[in-house]
Amino acid sequence: MDYAQELAGKRVVVTGACGIIGGWLAETFGRAGARLCLTDARADELAKLKDAPYFTEGSFVQATDLRDADAIEGLAGAVRRHWGAADVLVNNAGIYPSGFLLDVDAEEWDRIFDINLRAPFLLTRAMAKLMIEQKIPGSIINISSGAARKMRRTACPYSTSKTALDRLTKGFAIELAEYGIRANALEPGFAAGSAVSSLSQAHVETVTANIPMGRATTQQDVGQAALFLASSASAYITGASLPVDGGNSIGSLAVYQDKKHAL
Repeated sequence: MDYAQELAGKRVVVTGACGIIGGWLAETFGRAGARLCLTDARADELAKLKDAPYFTEGSFVQATDLRDADAIEGLAGAVRRHWGAADVLVNNAGIYPSGFLLDVDAEEWDRIFDINLRAPFLLTRAMAKLMIEQKIPGSIINISSGAARKMRRTACPYSTSKTALDRLTKGFAIELAEYGIRANALEPGFAAGSAVSSLSQAHVETVTANIPMGRATTQQDVGQAALFLASSASAYITGASLPVDGGNSIGSLAVYQDKKHAL
């Protein structure tokens, strides 16, 4: 099924639009003909997106510090002025710092949770109010991670924030259902290339080799899943978490590298 067809003209907000996943999502929705509100804290990088071939008429950018509640309200206000309300909100922005719990200070903990959890709460609340006001059966898509279920050494704060985001997604799903607004989580798998988390080629190859389906996540994987959750094809799905990770969150192949199956 071509989920993209019904996205033409829809109003889609994507946070963290300058990151690898955010960029994929922005391009996917833009090429489907959606009007975009792209936001990121990196104003210079964000401004460049206005020249992208997928930046459709009626789209705009809004630099936003997602740790600032007033800035989030400002983003919601810009959406209201431009469109009245959004049809789709994609809470994509997130950070994945690495560190042992004994070394994580309170400021770093708060930074992780401000961006990964508090911002999606504040933005979903603000955008949902606009959807309700305009009687729009909107779709909220929170970009989560298999780390919500699979603890990783040196990544406990991140994993904990994503577990909480999954619960928040279900909370909004049950409270917004009466307004026809759905909330779901999408869990992309491993995708190398983050500007804030550089990885060595050796690490990338090791991780990829241990993914059950044998490859990293692509734009096609994430984009099609997002279009599905934004479209009427998922009209009866809310409160769900959709892994798009080739089985990576289920388990690693590393344990079995020295063993052969009995076929």
